[in-house]
Amino acid sequence: MTSSKTLYLANPYGFSAQQRGGPLAALVAALEAMGAEVWEPFARNNQIDRASPGWAYRIGQADLRDVRYADGLFAVVNGCPPDEGVMVELGMAIAWGKPVFLFRDDFRRCTDSEAYPLNLMVFTGLPETGWEAYWYGSVEEIADPGKALARWLNGGVCDPRPDTAG
Repeated sequence: MTSSKTLYLANPYGFSAQQRGGPLAALVAALEAMGAEVWEPFARNNQIDRASPGWAYRIGQADLRDVRYADGLFAVVNGCPPDEGVMVELGMAIAWGKPVFLFRDDFRRCTDSEAYPLNLMVFTGLPETGWEAYWYGSVEEIADPGKALARWLNGGVCDPRPDTAG
């Protein structure tokens, strides 16, 4: 598969050296193997000197720009609730109408609905029916050619909100 599409990888894994070398590296490798140009925020925007005033603002602004200019967003939504920063990035991508793909290999449910495994607002950027095609439960599942990410990377259209009434 070849693609020049950029995919922002919203994730909390960069805060831990062990997770950077384990699950984060595995996700980046799987997404790149699918043909995505992965924009991983800890690798792209975290080289700022934390001793300098305003460092947190500069990192936040760099991440916001990357979400805005990436073609799509792949969000790690593990945890109960999922990481706050990931949720903000996901919200921005949904608001900007970007294709979003969700990854959760955490078996716990933290939901307010019987229809979804997480808070219903996490699914507002996905179609009402068929949202499961945008949901990934393992790194291996990322390569599934029948799922939405593979279709999108191969030139298919992912209407982020096809069920929205005007």
